[in-house]
Amino acid sequence: MKKYVDNFLQYRFLLSELVKKGIKLKYRRSYLGIVWSMLEPLLTMIVLTIVFGTLYGNTDRTFPVYILTGRLLYSFFSQATKAALKSIRQNSAMIKKVYVPKYLYPLSSVLFNYVIFLISLIVLAIVSIVLGVKPTVYLIQAPIALILILIMSYGVGMILATIGVFFRDMEYLWSVALMLVMYTCAIFYYPTKLLKSGWAWILKYNPLYCVIDIFRCSVFGEMMNIHYFEYALGFSIVMILIGLFCFKKKQDDFILYI
Repeated sequence: MKKYVDNFLQYRFLLSELVKKGIKLKYRRSYLGIVWSMLEPLLTMIVLTIVFGTLYGNTDRTFPVYILTGRLLYSFFSQATKAALKSIRQNSAMIKKVYVPKYLYPLSSVLFNYVIFLISLIVLAIVSIVLGVKPTVYLIQAPIALILILIMSYGVGMILATIGVFFRDMEYLWSVALMLVMYTCAIFYYPTKLLKSGWAWILKYNPLYCVIDIFRCSVFGEMMNIHYFEYALGFSIVMILIGLFCFKKKQDDFILYI
């Protein structure tokens, strides 16, 4: 274990540079730059509020905050895992020239999206204040959700990064899978109100929904569901272990396929 920690510390500067590079490339040739990370979720929230709020007769004043809490976490998971999936192939030139621990590439892909995600939380804070959602003691639960989604995204990202080297079509299949994940995250509807057909139980088996629910509880001043926490934590740990195992087992073969 000490060997891996020392190895990570040795390349921590490179990791920080890869994170900075990812942020710069994401907003290259963009006039708004990092401001877009706050503007995009705000505009998306407005559109979803109009469609699923106004048109469907939802008069809840805090509905935009409900949407934003789900949208921000889902967007990070989506962007981070897609970036991790493509990270090895996108850095193939560097991998062929110099030795760098290959796990740094999916890790940096997840981390630079995480930095952007944390910045976008400023929008959530502003919208919450404007719409009267006041912070409570339950806000201390928020870091739990933020840590869980980071671990989950990295674990899933490592698995996808490994598969993506050998199976290029995974990028397209994952985009379709993310659409299914989105609709089972209850981003723009209330599970107990909209899903009256008896299928609402499906949501609790989506670990991302469990994390979103924990985060929403912290924002709206409620106690989180302990079962959701246990399930999301267990899933995240399993994904990390599987991801690291698969990546380590196959990383020496990457050079043959990139």
